[in-house]
Amino acid sequence: MKVLRPLILALAIAGGFFYFTTWRSNSAGELRSSNWFGRPTQVEITEAAPNEPLDGEEQNNISVYKKNIPSVVNVTSRAMTFDFFYGLVPQEGQGSGFVIDKDGHILTNYHVIADARQVEVTLHNRKKYKATVVGTDPPHDLAVIQIKAPDLLPAVLGDSRNLQVGQKVYAIGNPFGLAGTMTRGIVSSIRPVREPNGAMIDEAIQTDAAINPGNSGGPLMNWHGEVIGINTMILSNVGQNAGIGFAIPINTAKAVLNDLMTLGRVRRPALGVRTIPISAELADEIGLPVDYGLLIIQVVPGGSADQAGLRAGTERAYLGNTQIMLGGDLIVAIDEQKVEDEDDLAQIMDNHRAGDTVKVTIYRGKKKMDVSVSLGEARQQV
Repeated sequence: MKVLRPLILALAIAGGFFYFTTWRSNSAGELRSSNWFGRPTQVEITEAAPNEPLDGEEQNNISVYKKNIPSVVNVTSRAMTFDFFYGLVPQEGQGSGFVIDKDGHILTNYHVIADARQVEVTLHNRKKYKATVVGTDPPHDLAVIQIKAPDLLPAVLGDSRNLQVGQKVYAIGNPFGLAGTMTRGIVSSIRPVREPNGAMIDEAIQTDAAINPGNSGGPLMNWHGEVIGINTMILSNVGQNAGIGFAIPINTAKAVLNDLMTLGRVRRPALGVRTIPISAELADEIGLPVDYGLLIIQVVPGGSADQAGLRAGTERAYLGNTQIMLGGDLIVAIDEQKVEDEDDLAQIMDNHRAGDTVKVTIYRGKKKMDVSVSLGEARQQV
């Protein structure tokens, strides 16, 4: 009996160990599995109501996109660049553009196709066409290229005058090669901006709509889906969107489209004069009747101003170390627009073409007078 007691005790301990560590845990696991973690016979989820209507803003976004996406193209340019180790090597660039007529003319940025040996256009349907450069306008960073393709849908060109800060705008293009991308924002400001290549954009449209590399040349549209600008550059320390992008006003492009498409260049107008800006101190020193304007110090022989009778100075003087001629006509306005410096003159000239006639308001001595001048072409007059 004494021998059996230790044996019975050992069996009891072993049985208890088995019960608590194996059989009971498995039973509990099966219970938990079947009652809590088991596979359900039917999945129950919460679904949204079918066919929920879009709000007005979403509908307008979709409408603008559908209206314009057939007109927006991807522009790929191939050029040769010089590498110190390898010599001439091919380089590829990408940008955007948009169709402006059924003849296949496409408006884009000049810097998208500058120095390109080959230009290729990809439509929204992924069909590719070789493009021909029709005309370029580097000072305005504009270019027109052309493809031969059927059933093209031109974009509708709007009016960039009287834009208001806060207006909704949409940009469509190919950022980083992602074709057919639309972003949305507002007009953040209207301001003059100088591009990296030195081109000056008067009244550039600043926007917070996301613009990235590859958007250049693409359209900026108002909420009607009308093109009001050409996306051209961003202001960023990292080369990507930072909420500050700029577009060339579409009216700037419309003003030169005829020249670009018929001549391949823009007939820049010129007065045919050399001038110096007048400050209040200089006006007081040389006895001018007003303290602003551009004083004519040289008239190009046979040029527009010469033919109109404008006069240059005849009295030699020095402005610092620079020799100038005093006594010439003082330009104070053109077509009733005040002229204070060369920037004012350049902006007025940008709104005209060679051959236009303008009214130049001058002071000749103390006498104020108007002179009609037929503008010549800038490249013909130095």
